[in-house]
Amino acid sequence: MTDQKIALVTGASRGFGAAVAEELARRGYHVVAVARTSGALEELDDRIQAAGGHATLAPMDITVDDAMRTLCRGIYDRWGHVDLWVHSAIQTLPFSPAEQIDLKFWTKAVAANVEALGVLANFISPLLRAAPGGGHAVLVDDLAEGPFLGAYAACKAAQRAIFAAWAAEQARLQDVHVHRFVPAPMPTNHRNRLFPGEDISGLAQPRDEAARMVTELGLG
Repeated sequence: MTDQKIALVTGASRGFGAAVAEELARRGYHVVAVARTSGALEELDDRIQAAGGHATLAPMDITVDDAMRTLCRGIYDRWGHVDLWVHSAIQTLPFSPAEQIDLKFWTKAVAANVEALGVLANFISPLLRAAPGGGHAVLVDDLAEGPFLGAYAACKAAQRAIFAAWAAEQARLQDVHVHRFVPAPMPTNHRNRLFPGEDISGLAQPRDEAARMVTELGLG
C-alpha cells in the first residue's frame, strides 16, 4: 500500500489520452499508461520523464480480459489502489452510412468500445474503492452524432449508459466518484477519421482540454 496518487489512463498513447497522461504526471500522479502501441507509449514516457514525472507503461489490448485482469492485479500488488481512472480508449469506426456499416469492423468496435468498458469497470472498481476517500472514474465522452456517424454514436451512447447507471448507483454508495467529460473538438487522428477534410484551425488543443478536465472535475 502507498500514499502515492495513482492514475490509470486507458487509451494513453496518442491524442487526448496522451495529453491527459502528461497533465496528470505534471500534477504528481504516477501514471499507468495503457495502449496497444508500444512506440507511442515510449514517446509518451519520454515526454513525462522530461517534465519530471513518472509513468508505468502497459502496452496491452483492453479487449483481452486476461491481460486486463493481470494488469489490475499488478496494480493492486504494487500500489494497492487507483485514485483515478480515465477511460479515453476508443476504436474509431469508419465514416459510413448507417446501412453500409462494415459488419466485421462493427464487431471489433463493439468489443473495444462497449464490452471492454464493462469488463474494465468490473476489474478497476475494487482498486478505486481502495483509494483514500474513494477513487474517481472518468469517461471521456463525445456527443457527435448525425449522418454517417451512426455506428460511432451508438458505441458512445452505450458507454454513456454504463457510466450514467454507475454514477446513479454511486450517488447512494459514494465509494467511487463517477464522471463524464466531453472535451471540445480537437485536431486528433480520431476526429480526422470522423470528420475527414474538416478545417482544424479553430479546434481546441488536447493539452488545454486535459488541463480543463482535471481542473473542472477537481482531480488535481
